[in-house]
Amino acid sequence: MSNSIKLAILGLGTVGTGVINLINDNLDELKRRSGRDIIITEVGTRRQRDDIDSNIMQNSDLMAIAASDNVDIVIEVIGGTTLAKDLIMHAIKNGKHVVTANKALLAEHGNEIFAFAEAHNVHVAYEAAVAGGIPIIKVMREALAANKVDWLAGIINGTGNFIMTEMRDKGRPFADVLSEAQELGYAEADPTFDVEGIDAAHKLALLASIAFGIPLQFDKVYCEGITGITLQDVNYAEELGYRIKHLGFAVRRDGQGNADDAGVELRVHPTLIPQDALLANVNGVKNAVLVNSHPLGQTLYCGDGAGAGATASAVMADVMDLVRVLGSKDNDEQSNSVQNNHGHHVPHLAFIPEQLSDTPILRAEQMITGYYLRVHAYDSPGVLADITRILSDAGINIDAILQKPAHKVGQVPVIILTLPVVESQMNLAIEKIEKLDTITDKVVRIRLDELA
Repeated sequence: MSNSIKLAILGLGTVGTGVINLINDNLDELKRRSGRDIIITEVGTRRQRDDIDSNIMQNSDLMAIAASDNVDIVIEVIGGTTLAKDLIMHAIKNGKHVVTANKALLAEHGNEIFAFAEAHNVHVAYEAAVAGGIPIIKVMREALAANKVDWLAGIINGTGNFIMTEMRDKGRPFADVLSEAQELGYAEADPTFDVEGIDAAHKLALLASIAFGIPLQFDKVYCEGITGITLQDVNYAEELGYRIKHLGFAVRRDGQGNADDAGVELRVHPTLIPQDALLANVNGVKNAVLVNSHPLGQTLYCGDGAGAGATASAVMADVMDLVRVLGSKDNDEQSNSVQNNHGHHVPHLAFIPEQLSDTPILRAEQMITGYYLRVHAYDSPGVLADITRILSDAGINIDAILQKPAHKVGQVPVIILTLPVVESQMNLAIEKIEKLDTITDKVVRIRLDELA
């Protein structure tokens, strides 16, 4: 059995450099925990770096690195869904285990990648792809393996959480906070993936697959961003005892007697949650995932969701797992065991591939949530009665009503909170409300969840 495990890092940006620094800083600890020397033999970079140890080969030919005989584990941290996919598939074909932080790639192509890895008897580890340094993938795949997950809700994009926190705490408008987030490096120059919920949807697809034993289905995640959230709504929510967070939800629905409505909700959207809820008090750029499972109940996992240190920590946690897999494989070969190395590792999506469920993903109009509605109307008799009648006729129960002073002469905002209702019913009710002659603008809707 070789005493060293050889790593290749594809990409030397923030995360790749963070992995190198972590290994250098904690070399003795890594060896003590694994019983192996963990060394970086090759790195893929477009230009030669003077700050890289001279014993590490620097190469711009990433495909050559992915197939190198001098590499046991390939760490992919270049991002994107084209070159990264080609590199990972090439590494797998050449018998390399892979560690990746690439949530977009896995959410969109993970079914194909995992199947290819299974066929070649290697593993693709991806703890760093969701929630940075929070070990939520390991928790879902291993610690909760004996539990039935009913639902999970998560703050899984730090940029969105930073923006919503600043808007609430400092009364700053969305555009102002987004600009600061870009200056601080929390948001990209093009922030679309963060503020429109796409990044969170990638991560939610991964979590839901593990939670419910379903194939990855990113294309079926309902996705709504935070660009339309105003200070007005943030303040009204606070007044009513709620906070607005940008959350991802994966919820198992039993259909309540109607088989057509049984399935899984996958949704990312701004959400009112109670001020005393655990997730309501996760602020700044922190990430958190709340899991409700049986028999354990609710558990919260919170920490840094991005950054060199947090992501490098997650990458190396995967490396350490794979080091043990390689050790088990070596032992099996020495003892002439016929057991392949899958016997020492949890399946990619925590379920045996042949046992993945065909549980359907529910359509947006089948989702069930409470609602916050902000309706602007002329200040005239009977307006509120008309609105409440429409909601009642649609089978929608009202939980609270708040009428605010006029912002414009003769016009008043009316805030309504509803109990949970099917989305299609709310769509019809809003359509009818907006047709009233007394309504002056589009109805603002934000979903509401008590997280109970």
